[in-house]
This record gives sequence, C-alpha cells and structure tokens, in this order.
Amino acid sequence: MEQQRTRTPQRRQPPQGRPARSGGPGEAPSGTVKVAPAPPAGRGQGRGPRPGGVPPVVMALRRFPDPRLTGVGAGLFAALAMFLLACLDRLLLGGSEVVYGVLFLPVSALTALWVRPADLVTAPIIVPIAFAIGVIPVAGGTGGFGGQAMAVVTALAVHAGWLYGGTLVAGLIASVRKIRLMRERQRHLARADRGDRRPRA
Repeated sequence: MEQQRTRTPQRRQPPQGRPARSGGPGEAPSGTVKVAPAPPAGRGQGRGPRPGGVPPVVMALRRFPDPRLTGVGAGLFAALAMFLLACLDRLLLGGSEVVYGVLFLPVSALTALWVRPADLVTAPIIVPIAFAIGVIPVAGGTGGFGGQAMAVVTALAVHAGWLYGGTLVAGLIASVRKIRLMRERQRHLARADRGDRRPRA
C-alpha cells in the first residue's frame, strides 16, 4: 500500500506588490501607502511658485532694466530714441506721423521711469523737447532751413494731441514716483522717531 504523504498546510503568500489585506470592510489594507493623486496635466507645469503671491506681470516688470539717469542723461535718451524711431518710421513707413506719435508714449513713460529721483521734475520738460527733435525727419519740409522749420511747426501743431499725451504720461509717472518717495521718507522718519523714544535699559 502506498503511504499517503502528509504535508503541512502552508499559508498562501500574497503575490508580490499586493500586501495582505487585514481588517474588516471599509478599512484601508495594512501596509499600503496612500499616494496623493497627481495634478492634472497642463496645470502648474512649468510654473514655479510665485513668492508672496506676486502676479507674473509684476515679476516681469521687476526683471526689466531699471537705470537711474540724470536730467541731462534722460533728455539725451529721449531725444536720441525719438530721432532714431522717426528715422525708422520715415524709412519703413514713409514718415507716418501717427506711428511716430504712438511711439512717443512709451518713450515718455520710460524717460519718467528711468530718471533719478532728484531729477523727477525734469521729466515733463524733457519729453516735449524730445518730441520736437524727433519730428524733424518725419515732417519732411523742403526749401531749405525756412521750409524745414515751417514743416516742424506744422507737425507740432497738427499732432499736438500726441505731444500733450506723452507729456501727461511723463508727468503722471513722475508725480506717482515723487509721492511714493515722500511716503517712504515719512515712514523712515516715523520709525527713527519711535526708535529714539524707546526707553534705554
């Protein structure tokens, strides 16, 4: 007679990668690790955390160059920029005065932003002079110096709206900067005054 081989019953091992379940229904299996769902594709990818909740527009403006020009330097910048833009306008677009006036607005804003705090008052004075210098290639006068001068005067009179608009932009930016500087100075003086009033140990 063949003897029946007795084998010790062995517990079945759970397959690898699947931990054994324990506990009743509704309970998480033991040994499992809950993994947070991955964020949906297209959201938050390629964008780093914004420090302090600063909008990306403000961050881009902060990366923009921020020179500090004197009154003379700001005047040279504005005049040279407008003259070069006028030459390009005449070369590419035949001297469009409307395009020249549109380009005058950002140049006025940059002039008021880049002038140093001590020369903020010069910004609204600089930009009209730069407009008059830059309009010479666009005016296109003939007949010598007299004809050229009359063409410049006519262009200034016809497109006075752009001249006033750029001057207003420069004046507003300079005024806002001046008010901010005055407020910062007052805060600094108030902090220094409070520091002096503290009792010394």
